[in-house]
Amino acid sequence: MATANLTIRMDADVKQQAEELFSSLGMNLTTAINIFVRQSIEAEGLPFAVRRKRPNRTTLRAMEEAIALAHDPNAKYVTSLEELRAELEK
Repeated sequence: MATANLTIRMDADVKQQAEELFSSLGMNLTTAINIFVRQSIEAEGLPFAVRRKRPNRTTLRAMEEAIALAHDPNAKYVTSLEELRAELEK
């Protein structure tokens, strides 16, 4: 089977980490990329689920608090940077 060259760009740190990982698995980055492409062809798509990152519990709580504050008619609101600074200095 004839081969073709493929040139890709990636962050140097990511490349280094990938090379170390795949070396520990007994292969080089080229072999790993070939495996990925072949698996993608076999799966007729990406061979893994692609999802948005879910917020962690702390972030979810902060988001819930922000929503609650936005709907709280008794919440203190500021309309300028000066008002915000004054509130923070209290």
